[in-house]
Amino acid sequence: MTKIIIQGIKFDEKSSYQKGPKLAPALIREVLHCGSLNLFAENGISIENSMVEDKGDFEIKEYFDIEEITEAHLNLNSKILTLGGDHSITFPIIKAYNRKYPKLDILHIDAHSDLYHEYEGDKYSHACPFARIMENKFATKLVQVGIRTLNTSQAEQADKFNVEIHQMKDLDLSKISQFENPLYITLDMDGFDPAFAPGVSHHEPGGLSSRQVIELIQSINTEVIGADIVEYNPNRDFQNMTAFLAAKMMKEILVKMM
Repeated sequence: MTKIIIQGIKFDEKSSYQKGPKLAPALIREVLHCGSLNLFAENGISIENSMVEDKGDFEIKEYFDIEEITEAHLNLNSKILTLGGDHSITFPIIKAYNRKYPKLDILHIDAHSDLYHEYEGDKYSHACPFARIMENKFATKLVQVGIRTLNTSQAEQADKFNVEIHQMKDLDLSKISQFENPLYITLDMDGFDPAFAPGVSHHEPGGLSSRQVIELIQSINTEVIGADIVEYNPNRDFQNMTAFLAAKMMKEILVKMM
């Protein structure tokens, strides 16, 4: 039986503007188990079962320690849900996944494309992970949903890497193409409108509703072999609203991985 491992990656050294996402994993778990909500997803399946094992949080000293931790967990015949952390963590995670899944698709939910070749002099910035993933051919297809900050540089990168982008200005979720390979989901909490998720470093109005993202996840009809939830910044949250939303998404993604 394939297990699902939860790993917390406490890392935000490659954040721009504000730090704070390294504090997120523990707080997401805290609200998940606080008694305010149960552990059932909307399809009636509980994440409290023998398939799911939480390995706890990992303090990251060196960036590519994330790759080693992920690879060790993949070698346990497991799928992995990662709680971040800033979005830079996705590249070393996918780098580890590539050895087991040389062909995979990525569903990326975000306000930003994160396709810069480099940002503030750092090619591993949280603004760059998908440039690194695509230039290394670690994903067969990259589909981005919720984008509302596309500038000239990132549009050129998207064309270069043949990225399928669904911008908020003309969003129609029914037009997202079907995934044909094992799927990895990466959910940046600023993909949501700040009204639903105030606890992020970069507030980008005009975003996705919680129901839109839930329905998008629930509609996936291919195997989900991994996921991450990133860019929750507890320092910016209001009454743990964003933590509760992240915990909700954690449940919906976990049951989709089963």
